Amino acid sequence: MSTAATNTFTSDHPHLKIASEAMALEFGLSAEEYRLILEKLGRTPNVTELGIFSVMWSEHCSYKSSRVHLAKFPTKAPHILYGPGENAGAIDIGEGLACIFKMESHNHPSFIEPYQGAATGVGGILRDVFTMGARPIALMNALRFGDPSHPKTRRLLEGVVSGIAGYGNCVGVPTVGGETNFHSRYNGNILVNVMCVGLAPADRIFTSAAKGAGNPVVYVGAKTGRDGIHGATMASAEFDDESEEKRPTVQVGDPFLEKLLIEACLELMATDAIIGIQDMGAAGLTSSSVEMASKGESGILLLIDDIPAREDAMSPYEFMLSESQERMLMVLKPGREGEAKSIFDKWGLDAAVIGKTTDTGRLQLQWKGDIVCDLPLGPLADEAPKYERPFVFSSSKAREADAESTLAAEISFDFAGDLLAVMASPDMASKAWIWRQYDRHVMADTVSDSGGDAAIIRLHGSNRALAMTCDVTPRYVEADPREGGKQAVAEAWRNLSAVGATPLAITDNLNFGSPQRPEIMGQIVAAIEGMAEACRALDFPVVSGNVSLYNETNGQAILPTPAVGGVGILQDMTKRASLEGLRPGDQLIMIGETRGHLPQSMLERTALGREQGPPPPVDLAAERLNGDFVRGLIQAGVVSVCHDLSDGGLAAAAAEIALASSTGVALINPTDCPDRAFLFGEDQSRYLIALPFAYADEVFDAAKAAGVFAELVGVAGGCEIAFKDDALDLADLRAAHEAWLADFMSASP
Repeated sequence: MSTAATNTFTSDHPHLKIASEAMALEFGLSAEEYRLILEKLGRTPNVTELGIFSVMWSEHCSYKSSRVHLAKFPTKAPHILYGPGENAGAIDIGEGLACIFKMESHNHPSFIEPYQGAATGVGGILRDVFTMGARPIALMNALRFGDPSHPKTRRLLEGVVSGIAGYGNCVGVPTVGGETNFHSRYNGNILVNVMCVGLAPADRIFTSAAKGAGNPVVYVGAKTGRDGIHGATMASAEFDDESEEKRPTVQVGDPFLEKLLIEACLELMATDAIIGIQDMGAAGLTSSSVEMASKGESGILLLIDDIPAREDAMSPYEFMLSESQERMLMVLKPGREGEAKSIFDKWGLDAAVIGKTTDTGRLQLQWKGDIVCDLPLGPLADEAPKYERPFVFSSSKAREADAESTLAAEISFDFAGDLLAVMASPDMASKAWIWRQYDRHVMADTVSDSGGDAAIIRLHGSNRALAMTCDVTPRYVEADPREGGKQAVAEAWRNLSAVGATPLAITDNLNFGSPQRPEIMGQIVAAIEGMAEACRALDFPVVSGNVSLYNETNGQAILPTPAVGGVGILQDMTKRASLEGLRPGDQLIMIGETRGHLPQSMLERTALGREQGPPPPVDLAAERLNGDFVRGLIQAGVVSVCHDLSDGGLAAAAAEIALASSTGVALINPTDCPDRAFLFGEDQSRYLIALPFAYADEVFDAAKAAGVFAELVGVAGGCEIAFKDDALDLADLRAAHEAWLADFMSASP
């Protein structure tokens, strides 16, 4: 058997013929990249080898346009066990436990085939987490759809939610929260970002590195079919009017098989048989084998004929590029194959030894007795192209403060009408129609789910809990990517603080348009730099993430959407806060100063039909000061009702607390700020807390001593949301708030 790079097997089989530049372009590679492949190999690849290069060099797998900028993120801290580069991030949460978590996108597949696209997105992120030895304990999602009036929006929403529910509910992991927004900029390219959180022993975390030569390579899980071939390439290209013809690139998921795979892998992980393990996600067997061998500084030989197949006459190309779901690849210690097989047989899973590690530093494929692929690992992995694409910081809306917009917001002030418009708008309306389809309490450890600032999951058998959230305000990022990036991190940090959790780390999902457009690349660079600045200021490092580019259709990019998923720890879950529990006579105190920032606010968007001016500036020092203060009150047991101020400002935060508690609120404006701006402005670094009158002076004194701005903004009681002589009945507000999405989904297409 020859391993020489110049002795590549070719035949009349279409996947083993010599490749061409035209074929490289068809596979999504540029002419320059094709020439680079020829230079790296010193020969012309065959079609299978070219296909392997095309998926490994795709944006989805190589991050070739973003790697240079992702290095700006802070990724180190004493509690960080594994940062970016592994399947998921890992943080030490004490008492011998590690939290493993990550967020991933399945945007393009979900637009083409919403049910399976979303379902397999859930399956993929679950595998990223349990691959590291963690049992998944919670799922979250961040969903963006087009304008409700768009003819595809209802069908896409129904399919995506059904896919998430169908997979998560069947596999038995609770979906505990998320966010759902609507905007015309997502008409042709929806976003489906899924986050998974798991728990593992801190001293038993598994990585993908396959070190050593002569170790058996074991395949386990579903048989390989032809679904999902070139899925990674499809996810690295923009859409056009023929995008729905790409349905064959969308995989098909099986949550029941995934459940068996989780249990079998965790059982095998309890032994010491595994050297390295990797799920087969984007680019399937290609990415998993290349990543394992390259990280282990070894080589790998795969025997194509031994791979379990569910379709006849599959070629090496199809085996390597298939993205069939529910599959894992692992490297075992020699002699442990029988032990592994007995576990996999117990769980009814297909498994096979399909190769071995080598000392060649190469990926080699044997098929029908011949070497049909022989590639050096370096060019496929660490030596993949890394671009510093040109970028421009365009004249954003932030640089053109729109005084007219602010003034227009002061015309015809109608508190009840404005509040009703905001709370019944698509973004702000209740998402109960969505989350009621999710099993939020399976595993019996969900303490708080979809209704608060962050979901809370008890650490089983203890009084401690994890808090988790995901957030971004895309219109802010569009207006000023740097400030919007800062705000996304700050709001995730604030959401965790608002429930009393100590923020620990974030994962991210950076969703943007084409990086080959300098203005889009400018958004990417500025947003990353803003996020990095906030992470450093808040000691909130990045441990994992995903970059999803080319989210555009016919040249129309999505709103820049760098979603942030945050995780924090509650050392005593009895000392926590939520939106519920407001009692008549309680004092509503706002922590943080209000300047009345209305440009880019939800009020301007819903009531005035505007998205103009700069986003609210983010003062990271104030963010930290105010968050630490509020968290201290909650952890001391002084405050149990708390909500961060974000979309809709004070009025929306008060309304959400009132609805959750079924108790009215009378708001007051103690400032010189115009009423509308005070109530609906979206200044950052603010919290609304509620507590009995007897404790109010104590909190004001503590705030003054800490240098924190605090003021009384309302009193609880009655059955209305009131301001001065205007009021909105709580029942009317609830009806409008809860009706929009249900009515939208039940309307005739």
